[in-house]
Amino acid sequence: QVQLVESEGGSVQPGGSLRLSCTVSPYADSTINYIAWFRQAPGKEDEGVAAIYRDGGFTHYADAVKGRFTISQDNAKGVVYLEMNSLKPEDNGMYYCAAGSTTRPLDAISYRYWGQGTQVTVSS
Repeated sequence: QVQLVESEGGSVQPGGSLRLSCTVSPYADSTINYIAWFRQAPGKEDEGVAAIYRDGGFTHYADAVKGRFTISQDNAKGVVYLEMNSLKPEDNGMYYCAAGSTTRPLDAISYRYWGQGTQVTVSS
């Protein structure tokens, strides 16, 4: 059974930075080709934030975070990172790491494995 464990989120002021990590075990599971981050905020639709192709490193980003967020992976450690810069209040939400085999990397419905979620708060 694949397990995902996210790092703690945090609280920052607008313009600040945070880095989330997601440990995926086992990382080489054959049912995984993408690892992604999603977020859920009150009153807003769930949103695919960023995704990375495990075996090639190709990345995908939501328009709202392009140029500010970076997803990366350490295959040896089985960890995916989400570096978030220039954070805005609209980035508030619960962030979830997900893994699965998909052709639609920012579509939540196609992910089989999920972490427990971690809260990100951006507020002055």
